[in-house]
Amino acid sequence: MPINKAFGGRNRSVDTHGGRLPPGQSLTDGFPVLTNGPSPRPGSLADWRLSLKVGPRPVASWSWSEFQALPQTEQVVDIHCVTTWSKFDTRWRGVALDTLLAAAGLQTPPTPWVLVHAQDGYSTNLPLADLVQGRAMIATHFDDKPLAHEHGGPARLLVPHLYFWKSAKWVNGLQFTEKNEAGFWELRGYHMRGDPFKEERYG
Repeated sequence: MPINKAFGGRNRSVDTHGGRLPPGQSLTDGFPVLTNGPSPRPGSLADWRLSLKVGPRPVASWSWSEFQALPQTEQVVDIHCVTTWSKFDTRWRGVALDTLLAAAGLQTPPTPWVLVHAQDGYSTNLPLADLVQGRAMIATHFDDKPLAHEHGGPARLLVPHLYFWKSAKWVNGLQFTEKNEAGFWELRGYHMRGDPFKEERYG
């Protein structure tokens, strides 16, 4: 998702749709596809794994079948991209981060920061508080269908209350870190948190 001129403009809508549309955003009926580079080749589900680490130490790992056996949840949420589009009432299914941490035996998380890793080398940082209490999931379905590869399938992070660059596509790892370590776009000038209602686009 390269930086583009849209970040410099405001493109403000007079109608905020009852407060649902953040400042500087415009509604779309489509689902734009944006990446930081070429998409990785689709892999076999037999080779897919999601790992959980505390620092460099692995603490849990799931194959696709093991991940699918975890309790599932559904959410209908609005999503907002930093490139100024928003999409209302998107339907997702997957595994809540609360469920994943419980399955790993981490009732007491070891640090307040998480660095999310993806298959294509992408990473993004999040406070743990933005991932728990039903605020985030590892999504495998969109609009009642398996998540398409171009949208991060077979599994992506979904953190709908933050700009969508935080919802890493092709996710394959979550790493607890001692400090708030900047990810791919954060190292390139994006905000460390990315709240769309505060217009936290740049750092």
